[in-house]
Amino acid sequence: MGIIQTATLTLLGLIIGFSFSMAIARYDQRKVLEEAEANAIGTEFLRADLLPPKLAATTKASLLDYVDQRINFYSYQEQEVGKIIKQRTSELHSTLWNDLLPVMKNQTNAMHVLIASGMNEVINSEGYTQAAWWNRIPLMAWGLMAAIAICANLVVGYGAQNFKGNVGLFMLLPFVIATSFFLIADIDSPRGGIIKVEPRNLIQLKKSLSQLIEVQAPQAKAAQSK
Repeated sequence: MGIIQTATLTLLGLIIGFSFSMAIARYDQRKVLEEAEANAIGTEFLRADLLPPKLAATTKASLLDYVDQRINFYSYQEQEVGKIIKQRTSELHSTLWNDLLPVMKNQTNAMHVLIASGMNEVINSEGYTQAAWWNRIPLMAWGLMAAIAICANLVVGYGAQNFKGNVGLFMLLPFVIATSFFLIADIDSPRGGIIKVEPRNLIQLKKSLSQLIEVQAPQAKAAQSK
């Protein structure tokens, strides 16, 4: 019985450890992609100054709206709200790309290729983020962990039947296993739970871009008056 208990608990510990490692890796990936999104949007916002003035202003306004939608993506939890954000994000993708197309078709110099490449990176970064949020621990892995956990508790309970005076002590095992499962599920779930990916880089980008627009607005008006 001692050998069986040791083997079962060791296997359970390994499975929980591997699952926790998978959840942490996915969580770190989501944080890295959030930072990549902010960098891509910020870079394209600066490159928009290379466009004609009217198109540059339109592109910047659309990028600001796009930043708001990306912040909302990381913040919402309701399914209906998520659909609205997804639809608005797709509309902004089309708007941003279609606004650039006339200029890209008429002028194919290196500068405009750089702008088009940056806009393509902005759009692709959203797709990479969405794919990372869909990438979670498979249900079969959860089923395997649950089955091994049940077997481990049964084996430990059977082995402890002669220790009635310490029944409360043996309740620690189900509690520890349940806590481990909760932590793994919380980290692996990007929408619900306590541990979430905060859009700190996007929020900071929003503040920086808003300040930049406030600085550039008087300069643009002065240039137009001259």
